[in-house]
Formats: sequence, C-alpha cells, structure tokens
Amino acid sequence: MSDTVTASATYLRRMGGFSSTLLVVGGVIGAGIFLNPAVVAAHTHSGAQLLLAWVLGGVLTMLGALCFAELGARRPEAGGSYLYIFEAFGPLLAFLFGWTMLIADLPGSLAAVALIFGRYAATAVGLPLHSAPALGSSALVLIALVHARGISTGAALQNVLSLLKLGAVAALAGTGLWLAAPHLPAALATDPGISQPNFALALLPVLFAYGGFAYLNALAGEVRDPLRTLPRALIGGLLLVMLVYVLVNLGYLAALGHAGLARSEAPAAAVMRQAFGPLGERLIAAGIAVSTFGYCAVALGGAARVLQTIAAQGLFFRSLGVLHPRRRTPQRALIVLAGWSIVLALSGSFAWLLNYTTVVDWLGYAATIAALFWYRRRQPGYRGFRTPLYPLEPVVFIALVLVVVVVTVAYSPGNAGMGLLVMLLGLPVYAFWSRRKPA
Repeated sequence: MSDTVTASATYLRRMGGFSSTLLVVGGVIGAGIFLNPAVVAAHTHSGAQLLLAWVLGGVLTMLGALCFAELGARRPEAGGSYLYIFEAFGPLLAFLFGWTMLIADLPGSLAAVALIFGRYAATAVGLPLHSAPALGSSALVLIALVHARGISTGAALQNVLSLLKLGAVAALAGTGLWLAAPHLPAALATDPGISQPNFALALLPVLFAYGGFAYLNALAGEVRDPLRTLPRALIGGLLLVMLVYVLVNLGYLAALGHAGLARSEAPAAAVMRQAFGPLGERLIAAGIAVSTFGYCAVALGGAARVLQTIAAQGLFFRSLGVLHPRRRTPQRALIVLAGWSIVLALSGSFAWLLNYTTVVDWLGYAATIAALFWYRRRQPGYRGFRTPLYPLEPVVFIALVLVVVVVTVAYSPGNAGMGLLVMLLGLPVYAFWSRRKPA
C-alpha cells in the first residue's frame, strides 16, 4: 500500500481565491444562525454572555481552521480529512471515518437541510408545506447537475448563493438593530428569567453553527495556487462568518431582548415579522431557503470528491472513482450521493443518522487535526503556510473536540454508542474491498 494518495491528479485547478473564500462562507452559514441563537440564549444568563459564546466559538473554530489551512497547503489534493487520516494513520482508520461520513453523516445532513430548504422555499412562494420533500429532492438533483458540468460552473453557482445569503443575514442584522438599537444595553444585561445557565451547553450549538469550514479542503485539488489560496480562503472566510454571526445576534438582542430570544422558536422570523409583518416572514423564508440551498451545494460537491478518492483507491466501486474525461468532475459519485440523500429525505430516516454520527464526526475532526503532527515530522523541509503558535492550535482544538464528545456522550450515550456501531459496520466492508484491491 502506497503511503500517499494521488487520486485527484486529473482534477483541473480552476477555482480562485474569491470563489474559495465564498465556498468557506457557504459551507458554514446554513440554517443554524437563523435558529440556534434561541438555544444559545436559553443557556446563557445575559446578552453579553451570549455574544461571548459566539465570539469564543468562532475563535475556537479558527484554531481548527488554521490547522486545516496548513494541512490543505501541505496536501492540496481532493479528499480532505480522508486523505490526511489515510496518510497519517493508515487506510483502515481513514476508511472507517470516510464510511461513516459518506453513508450516514453527510447524506443525513444533506437530507435534513434539503427538507429545511423545501419548507422555507414553500413558505416563501406560498406553496403547501407538504411539497417540501419534492422541493428538497429537486434542489439536490439540480445541484448535482450543476456540479457535474465542471468546477467553474459549480463555483459560479456557489458564489451567487453565498453573496445572496450574506445579503440575507446582513438585512436580518440591520433590521434588528434598526428596530430596537436603543434597547440593546438592556438586552446585554443579566436576564433573571434564566435561573440555571450552562455555558458548555450554550457552546455546542454555536460550534455546530461554525461547522462546515473544512469542505474547501475536500476540493483542494481544484484550487488555483493552493499553497496561498487555501490558507487565505479558510482564514478570511471564517473571519467573515464570525463578523456576520456577531452582528446577527446583536440584531436579535436589539429586537427581541435576551428573554424574547430565549423564548423564540424562530428568531429570524420573529424579527422580520416585527418589522414588516407577514411580508417579512416570507422574505426571511426566502433568505433561509437560499442559505440552505447554498449549504447543500457545498456539502454535495465536497462529499463527492471524498467518495471519488476512496473509490479510486479501490476501496469501493471503482466506477465511482472515475472522473468525466472532459469536465473532470466526479459525476458518478455526485449521482450516488444525491440519490442516497434523496432516499433519506423522502423516507424521513435521516434524523437518527445525524444523532448517531455526531460523536464520530467530531472524532474525525480530532483525527484530522492530529494528522498535522505526522506531517510536521515527515515533511521538515516544507516551506508553505504554517500554523502559528504550533502546537498550541492543534492541542487546544483536539482538547475542545474531546470536551464536545464527552458532553455529547453524557447527554446521549445511546446515540454515541450507535454512532460507533455505524462506524464499526464499515469493518467488513473494508475487509471485502481491500481483498478485491489489486496488489
């Protein structure tokens, strides 16, 4: 077994810095910022502490992004985390994490977010809510078709969607501050209605809302001048997201107050309804639909590159590892992942997958960051981007991941155990394909 992966050698490097940065933004901003702030407020004792949670979550996520920036610059090929774990820890561990991600985690996320898109798109255009599955499935088909045409077409779609979602969150933040900015100081004060704040539980939805920054690494084989572009896009994109998240939460606090935000089931809709009535609800529904559509576009494109890399190594159906000879896209992998996600969405069987794979997903982050130690030892002559203050960032981020895993296991031990079982089910699959693989 070779200790390197070159499955992405035939990809074309056509994605520049602007598109790469917007891809990071599009992969992070989904539905979380429109819904999660209410959960965060319910576990914090003041608006000031709520803002601290969003800033701290961004800073902690940036530690991981800096590590991913160096990993991407060191190995600017398709595959992302799977590639790094493969080279640092071997094919078995990499396959198990890749198996869990591609069978359960990412398709489950795509199915869930596609249905969220369907619900909000139906609300925006006045269709009945039961049309949500059809709308969500149609969105996944459309995204797969666009990605299949080439990275330039896929990046152009993502650029438009990311700019639209930035416009939507800017309008939301601006509306909240315009409505009630004079009341913001009171919203930052201690909220007597929160009797038992729990900052650790407040951080969890914040960290989930910052997830998705690593999708760019999965498409690193198609980034121009990756040694400079990847670090700049990851750092710049995440800084932009942090700014947006803080401004949106300021808007929520100004318009609803800390207590109102903690009680709200749909804070974004509440703010826009307060400002513009029913029209405001439809406008923010359109904004959430655009945002979730954009997330699906990033996630499906990144996941397809991971599946193509695994298949090209002979650890899955080799036909899925083939790129289109002219467009240089993993069209078969796109079709399979979109189809599986649609099946999960239409059957409604994605929720348990997401619950079960949370712990494995975070352990995958830890294994990926740990790979940086291996690369530092094996590539002493590397002259590209280096994570500043190393080894502080990987050590702190891995410790953070372990805390998240412990908290998750403590509150959902059954789901955590089932997630590990899903991962271990990949053992016989790996054994089968590794025996079939040519020597």
